[in-house]
Parts: sequence; C-alpha cells; structure tokens
Amino acid sequence: MPEEVKAQITGVVFQVVTKSGDRVQGGDPIVVLESMKMEIPVEAPRPGTVIEVKVKEGETVQEGDTVALLD
Repeated sequence: MPEEVKAQITGVVFQVVTKSGDRVQGGDPIVVLESMKMEIPVEAPRPGTVIEVKVKEGETVQEGDTVALLD
C-alpha cells in the first residue's frame, strides 16, 4: 500500500527534487519547501519508489498536505 509523504510545515514548494519512478532512500529529499526565507526538505521516510509527486514548484502547501506517494 502506498505511503503518503506529508509536508511538515506550511510553505511554498521551492524545488521538486524527485519524479515518478525515482528510487529514494530514507532521508532523501523529495521536495524542498520555503517558509520564512528558510528552505526545508520534505524527506522520504524510508527506502522506496516515488509513485507520484502531487505538487508543483511555486504551489503553496499546508502542514499535513500530501506532497508525494511512496511505494
């Protein structure tokens, strides 16, 4: 069952680091959020494959929003 990777803070998507099909390790950044002039990575919680990135650069996300699905 896919795992939702969620934003820990409210912010703007500064950079999408991965794409669908990419293999990631636990701790690898999936997207980078910008909030209050700081860049905060949203990291993969475990090794896996990115099924879908659900955000685009420049989009605003709220704390708890799903930014990606990990298989």
